[in-house]
Amino acid sequence: MSQNSSPSLKRELGVVGAVALGLGSIVGAGVFVSTGIAAGVAGSAVIISVALAAGVAVCNGLNSAQLAASHPVSGGAYEYGYKYLTPWLGFTAGWMFLVAKSASAATAALGFAGYLLNVLGVSDRTYLVPTALAAVVLLTLIVLGGVKRSNVVNITIVSITLLSLIFFIVAGLPTVVATEFTNFTPFVADADNPVASVLQATALMFVAYTGYGRIATLGEEVKEPQKTIPRAIIITLTITMLLYIGVVVVGIGSVGAQTLGAVTSEQVAPLEIAARNFNIPGSGLILAVGAVTATLGVLLNLVLGLSRVLLAMGRRQDMPKFVAKMNSSRTTPYIAVLIMGTAIACLVLIGDVRTTWSFSAFSVLIYYAITDLSALQIPDEKRLYPKWIAWIGLSACLFLAFWVEQHIWLIGVGLIIAGLIWKTVIRKLVISYSED
Repeated sequence: MSQNSSPSLKRELGVVGAVALGLGSIVGAGVFVSTGIAAGVAGSAVIISVALAAGVAVCNGLNSAQLAASHPVSGGAYEYGYKYLTPWLGFTAGWMFLVAKSASAATAALGFAGYLLNVLGVSDRTYLVPTALAAVVLLTLIVLGGVKRSNVVNITIVSITLLSLIFFIVAGLPTVVATEFTNFTPFVADADNPVASVLQATALMFVAYTGYGRIATLGEEVKEPQKTIPRAIIITLTITMLLYIGVVVVGIGSVGAQTLGAVTSEQVAPLEIAARNFNIPGSGLILAVGAVTATLGVLLNLVLGLSRVLLAMGRRQDMPKFVAKMNSSRTTPYIAVLIMGTAIACLVLIGDVRTTWSFSAFSVLIYYAITDLSALQIPDEKRLYPKWIAWIGLSACLFLAFWVEQHIWLIGVGLIIAGLIWKTVIRKLVISYSED
């Protein structure tokens, strides 16, 4: 059957449906951890960082939508880099995706462990890493079995997450008002270098918006995609921004930026700490349950997604060919799943969500910079959105990537170089050896 005669998906989604899917893809584990980390960096000025990160995300979302419309294949920036740029940049995008999302998955596992231990009333933080590791092992085994989350389960998890965050905002506002907003002073944590702290927090908060790529790939399922997709992206990210601002305002207003930002290897549940100060019995528990479901759902999705990207890279021989091996029923790339599960578990052993989240921030910003650079290569006659959107996205991503801690981006650059060495040297040796 030719590509033109292949059956296409029915166009059933309007703006509302696309926004609902977008919210489900974006609002997850990130907000339960990243808001605390970013508040610890920028203080009350994290409110500015939330808005700035949303603006960068809108530009990147529209660029992703442009690329999805022009080159509708799975693989994201990995494929866009190969199509519009060079194999090296395509490989770098895929490599950075693996690095970024592995770090995000480790953060989600540690966040899950922190909130779950609080729910269970376990104060001994020595159980944090073992609990996170157990979650990674369990979900890796589930993915190995070829079990995917059903749409009903997805809707349930998203609903619990959104309801818990809305509860957090509504229930916490009286506490914020009662403090007469005194917790918002000083507004910036680092008075000596306020711009640097806001930019670093912006980089950290940007990761909490990623997921808008799901909207960009809906071209075949929505009505009037050229109008619906950009509207859905802008509406979704606006709603998410307002939700995140509500969360940070209530969190800081109730306990102060210093307390909310005290996210350490021992304490990785900042919003639950804030919720305990509400004058509502069980408020901390309600928030923690939402965090537990969100982090588990994100972790499962990331193990699935990472293994599939590794599978694609194995098929192209950007990774060893054996990672593309399937199980007997051809439902699961079992070697890719095991490798990514192991990589996530190794990052969990770091035990520090600040480090894993910062590492994810740098890597994902580089990944989206390649997306934006790819969008710049689309011919003008095929362009849906102005070229300046791609320029803003590219400039912002490259600029913000180097505002994370210096040792984080140095390690990140080192990993990029190591990946390119694999791509140019070791891969050629492996291929030539296999041909002999």
